[in-house]
Amino acid sequence: MEEDKKNRPNTFLKFSGLGIQMVAAIGLAAWLGLKLDKYLGLEFPVFLLSFVFVIFGGMMYQLYRSLNND
Repeated sequence: MEEDKKNRPNTFLKFSGLGIQMVAAIGLAAWLGLKLDKYLGLEFPVFLLSFVFVIFGGMMYQLYRSLNND
């Protein structure tokens, strides 16, 4: 029981860090996709959407693996 209380802050920091990574990675992917779409002169944001979905999928997989390890 006492060991559970010691691990709670560590778990909170772990998952809040994962959330920050997710926001940063999706933001970077969106920015790069937008820049690439503008550079190529595409009307529909193909790269923006594909980069965001790929990064989001990867982060969800990372979250799934992290939850299974605990």
